[in-house]
Amino acid sequence: MQQLIDFAAVLAFLIAYFVGGDIFIATAVLMVGVSLQMIAYKLLRKPISNELKITFWASMLLGGLTLVVQDEAFIQWKPTVIYSLFAAALLGSFWFKKVFLLEKMLGKAMQLSDQNWQRLTYGWSLAFLGCAGLNIWVANNFSMDTWVTFKVFGLMALQLGFIVITVVYLAATGALSESSLNSLEKSEPQDS
Repeated sequence: MQQLIDFAAVLAFLIAYFVGGDIFIATAVLMVGVSLQMIAYKLLRKPISNELKITFWASMLLGGLTLVVQDEAFIQWKPTVIYSLFAAALLGSFWFKKVFLLEKMLGKAMQLSDQNWQRLTYGWSLAFLGCAGLNIWVANNFSMDTWVTFKVFGLMALQLGFIVITVVYLAATGALSESSLNSLEKSEPQDS
């Protein structure tokens, strides 16, 4: 049920765009969707993750600017802002507090050395920054249809690909047990 809630706003955005053909209607649908997502978590008494909070506020701010100014560039920047914030959080917590956020998220499932947590922190930060840059490149060089498709399917595929790379790395270094593999696959960050 939680995965359905997590992807409902993105799915609603996709359907609204391709059925209505209007990025402004799709943006309004996305804003309503992430608001309903937050309400659903509250009603189900589920904890609201920092990732969801960032996604919610980025959707409200950049979606709101898109609608008020009638400029789709703001909503196109949303994935870049979110991915950049994720990278900044990972790197900032390590550089300034010597805390591995990935360990806080996955530490119960995986016991890794500080060296492996550091490598994962840098790897995921680079992956997030790569997705951020690629999003803007697609937004600036391709049609809105292509960008919407890339935002929903391309960025998700890149995240899944990086999960596979992470699992392969951890398995190759002997740091991954079978139970850790199952936990890692369930912890994909979201980007609605």
